[in-house]
Amino acid sequence: MMEQLFTDPALAARCRQLGSATLYEACGQPCAVDPQIRSIWPGAFIAAPAYPLQCSPGDNLAIHIALERAPRGSVLVVDAAGFIAGYWGEVLTVAAEAAGLAGLVINGGVRDIAAIAKRRFPVFARGVSVRGTVKASAPAVGQPLIFGGAPVAAGDLLVADDDGVVIIPAVDAARTLQAGEARADKESMMMSQLTQGATTLELMGLAAWRERV
Repeated sequence: MMEQLFTDPALAARCRQLGSATLYEACGQPCAVDPQIRSIWPGAFIAAPAYPLQCSPGDNLAIHIALERAPRGSVLVVDAAGFIAGYWGEVLTVAAEAAGLAGLVINGGVRDIAAIAKRRFPVFARGVSVRGTVKASAPAVGQPLIFGGAPVAAGDLLVADDDGVVIIPAVDAARTLQAGEARADKESMMMSQLTQGATTLELMGLAAWRERV
């Protein structure tokens, strides 16, 4: 039921409007992924339930298994321990699209960047490498793990955009969205006041520092 909620286009639109940075601040938990994991093409966006898996260094067998098991609408969250190789390319992108997946976030490398960008398939990765991989082991598929410093379990809400990647525990998603929208409303009001002559020192209660430095 929670996964169906997270694949609702209306929820994705709310997440896109708020952005990963606002959702991170609103969550209040260690939900931010290592900032070295970035979009491979500008403007890529994901808001979908996570499906975590783990790859051995230079081995992408777990990804092939996950493509059969991951629920439609989910995003593959692949822990490759930061090893940079071409775990993912155009062929797996086509397979993921056919399986109805929302994107890929990998603590590792990918390749076929131009082809992936042309297809507008959202991919966030630590690096790019032409080196291929073997298919000999699958340490974990669908099990909870720590991904780039943030805990992730199947069904958690992952949001990724040009600012970075956050993984919000499923039980905290509704609260985080509400808190994020309240934060966005507050910031909108602040920006309106700034255009009318107010200063950030005044609006943030920092005016006393004027005389201290």
